[in-house]
Amino acid sequence: MTNNVANKIVVITGASSGLGAEAARHLAALGATVVLGARREDRIKALAEKITSEGSKALAVETDVTDRASVQNLIDTAVKTYGRIDVLLNNAGVMPLSPLENLRVDEWDLMVDVNIKGVLYGIAAALPHMKAQKSGQIINVSSVAGHHVFQNSAVYSATKFAVRALSEGLRAEVKPYNLRTTIISPGAVQSELLNGVHDEATAEQLQSFVPGIAISADSFARCVAFAISQPEDVDINEILFRPTKQQL
Repeated sequence: MTNNVANKIVVITGASSGLGAEAARHLAALGATVVLGARREDRIKALAEKITSEGSKALAVETDVTDRASVQNLIDTAVKTYGRIDVLLNNAGVMPLSPLENLRVDEWDLMVDVNIKGVLYGIAAALPHMKAQKSGQIINVSSVAGHHVFQNSAVYSATKFAVRALSEGLRAEVKPYNLRTTIISPGAVQSELLNGVHDEATAEQLQSFVPGIAISADSFARCVAFAISQPEDVDINEILFRPTKQQL
């Protein structure tokens, strides 16, 4: 694998734990400068300090992806500090699964706000900079649930199908600007997503099998690095991966 990661400025949302944090650590070890966005400022500051102490470059910027101005500040801070943005990893996401009949409408709203609008706000903030540079890559995180609708996943799957549709539309539109786009769709990967499932029956069902098959978050980090590391004339548009044990 060529190291086209080194010296790139990579902005990551949802960087306080799980997939985002592991991607930050992995990319920093490969020589990227990582700009970490998340609501939990204490966590991203600690992660940035750890990465910096190991000889790499990292910056923490408190970010709420449901707030367009907050996402704009994240991107603008990265560009102001480092002069450009090479990669945006739209990783922030929530997964409060439940049956539709339980009418957990506030959770539906949250998934739309984080999983769809958060991605759109990231694109809106980063795209003008990348167009001006005539270079850049936007990586959007979908899910296996963005390919298949599982029991109690209707709204979550809808948001992740939307991420794939948005990403494909973006891919077609940015060709004149020499930009790359990637969708990464993980299966069961160790993260804090299950902690956000508040419907008791659904949470119990998930806890009965997901921890037994989930693979470590560095599997996601390696997929991100693979997509970024390709030569600039190679555009990896979609990666779908699961634990070997996962049937769904």
